[in-house]
Amino acid sequence: MLQALSAQRRDIRLNWEALLRLERPSSPLANPDTLVHLLDRSLEEIFRDLALWSSRAHPHAYAPQCPCGLNPWLAYLDAGRQALRAALIDVQVATPGLSHAARDEALACLEQVLDHIARREIESFCAVCQSRPRAHRQTSPAGPAHHAHQAHP
Repeated sequence: MLQALSAQRRDIRLNWEALLRLERPSSPLANPDTLVHLLDRSLEEIFRDLALWSSRAHPHAYAPQCPCGLNPWLAYLDAGRQALRAALIDVQVATPGLSHAARDEALACLEQVLDHIARREIESFCAVCQSRPRAHRQTSPAGPAHHAHQAHP
């Protein structure tokens, strides 16, 4: 299934970009004209991780936590998730005899890879955000210096 999904990479990228451009940017950093330059790198990482991933090794789902909602990764990764899910569905429909369990496992792997990337990118960006309430920054695990750089204009 990974090979069939990889064969749709060009279409996934086009759909991801189209979905990204539908979003209203939450900040100047979330401008689609800026974010589209990350698509090829992101797809490379996703396909590399999918090739190495075991769904049984990473059972936890990730719900992005961004108190201010200005993190540019939110819309970027949501658009990518939609594009990749659509491509996976196309692959599954085009694969006769695919078992329900195999479909579920493929979706679980995709979701877990995307959750892993989302956790890393969203949390990293939020760690330097000064748009978060001051009290929240002071109680963060890394302390007040954890938010020393302003990431959101």
